[in-house]
Amino acid sequence: MASCFRWRTLRGPLLAVSVFVSSLAIAQSDSAPTASDELIHVLDQTKSLQGRFRQQQFDSGEVLVGESTGRFAMLRPGYFSWQIESPDSQLIIATPEFIWHHDLDLETVTRRPLESSGAASPLQILGGEEDLLRSNFTVSKSADGVFTLTPNAGDNGQAFSRLSLTLEDGVLSVMEIIDALNQHVVIRFEKVTRPDLSTEDFAFTPPDGVDLFYYDQ
Repeated sequence: MASCFRWRTLRGPLLAVSVFVSSLAIAQSDSAPTASDELIHVLDQTKSLQGRFRQQQFDSGEVLVGESTGRFAMLRPGYFSWQIESPDSQLIIATPEFIWHHDLDLETVTRRPLESSGAASPLQILGGEEDLLRSNFTVSKSADGVFTLTPNAGDNGQAFSRLSLTLEDGVLSVMEIIDALNQHVVIRFEKVTRPDLSTEDFAFTPPDGVDLFYYDQ
């Protein structure tokens, strides 16, 4: 899978998964709500989600270079899973303490501590980190309900140059990313539900026989 979620070839997204989920709080204001206010409020309405995804990655010339499908689930605050089923088999689990990456094809398991980063990932935005969103990005909203985020001027350390979120009835349906290399990533979410998930649904134990790589320092 060659994309922002391509764990085998692109390592940056591993950090993105680590911070997908966070507590949300919408600020109170006497002024009219801004696009940032609206986006934070919409994201704040969901405690948990699960469903399927289809992801495509295009190069700077808009030529398709990768495609993958799989399942995802999230539980606020702090839990997320991203399971790639095709074209390869990989599982990423994020908890408040660690990020687990299980490559089923290579029979390896990697564990990294959950760490903060100066660069905001798309999944941090979906997690609704209010302070980060307000301080680091300009948010606009189009007539059809698409929210577009661009890093503020002078903030060159972000993982993407533009991020667009399409929500239908308060549920994310499409996420589009223009990354730092001008690659275009489109993720379509399907069969999304709001189940009653628990932290046990995100428990992970490495299977017997895999090679373990722990980076806990």
